[in-house]
Amino acid sequence: MNHSGSVVGVNTGSDEPGLGSRAPEFIRARRVLHRGWQAGVFAIGLAVVVAGVAMLALPGPGWVVIFAGMAIWATEFVWAQIVLRWTKRKVTEAAQRALDPRARRRNIALTAIGAVIILVLGSIYLWRFGLVPPWRAKDG
Repeated sequence: MNHSGSVVGVNTGSDEPGLGSRAPEFIRARRVLHRGWQAGVFAIGLAVVVAGVAMLALPGPGWVVIFAGMAIWATEFVWAQIVLRWTKRKVTEAAQRALDPRARRRNIALTAIGAVIILVLGSIYLWRFGLVPPWRAKDG
């Protein structure tokens, strides 16, 4: 820990970089500068995360922007570094599961079954009502 109480460059024993502030040394050495730096990083990260949350409802890559905001926070805050590492691990595990040949075969089979069901239901509708929109179809 440095004199301001934050963890700086702690080695976790893995190939991942240590936790702690990525601020330049001359900023970390001065408490007031470091707190100002952290406030700036927090404000910028917050703005990016809020923009990402808005993009969940609006057009745009919401989750990508939220994770970018988390990455900004992770340059300075240990809690964000831990959350980002956990998220990266979970995404990697999900990608490996999705690429598993058994899971791929299952997904292809389920997609094919769903397509056949939609095709059958569509054919029944066309046979019964013809090319009439559902809201104008009369039972008959």
